[in-house]
Amino acid sequence: MENAKIANLYNLDETIAGEYLSQFTYPWEALAGISDFIKKIGPTLDTEKFEQLGEDIWVAKSATVAATAYLNGPLIIDEEAEIRHCAFIRGSAIVGKGSVVGNSTELKNDIIFNNVQVPHYNYVGDSILGYRSHMGAGSITSNVKSDKTLVVVKDSYDTKEEIETGRKKFGAMLGDFVEVGCNSVLNPGTVIGRHTNIYPLSRVRGVIPADSIFKDKDNVVLKK
Repeated sequence: MENAKIANLYNLDETIAGEYLSQFTYPWEALAGISDFIKKIGPTLDTEKFEQLGEDIWVAKSATVAATAYLNGPLIIDEEAEIRHCAFIRGSAIVGKGSVVGNSTELKNDIIFNNVQVPHYNYVGDSILGYRSHMGAGSITSNVKSDKTLVVVKDSYDTKEEIETGRKKFGAMLGDFVEVGCNSVLNPGTVIGRHTNIYPLSRVRGVIPADSIFKDKDNVVLKK
């Protein structure tokens, strides 16, 4: 399932977790260890650039954090990031350099690459968002199936291949430069290839190829 591999989704130079991610083939394999990774590297961060604000919480001195934001560890907020009014970071999260976590946005068990925007009313759980990806207002990652069974990744647009992840909680893997339209729902096990655009109000499932436009499940076209 080439479209879903880390090597084909992400520029690992654009996250503090690059070396961590490089040991895996598929990005969802990294979800189980995010918390431990943060606890490991947090104490090694440059104290000239980062300060520890609580147990297992490290925030860059150049980051902007609203007084009304809630921060729970383990957590790393990298340089020049912006955490806006009433953002809710539940923990086990990495927010990359220059990224924006907006008003009433909730994060949990995520790796957010550099220059990512989740700026308005987003839920991002058990997910990895690639460099310069953007989730439009109200778009969310659904991370648990309604029947509570384990998530399976399905590449229905190419090889019909399926991979059992063994995970009950699995949101979405967004490649670099992905654009998700407003009020879209990314169902559990969604993987979106680099430079792909998702139409607003979409319901997305499975592996979506890179350089595509997702209009609906029966209308996915390659960009010219």
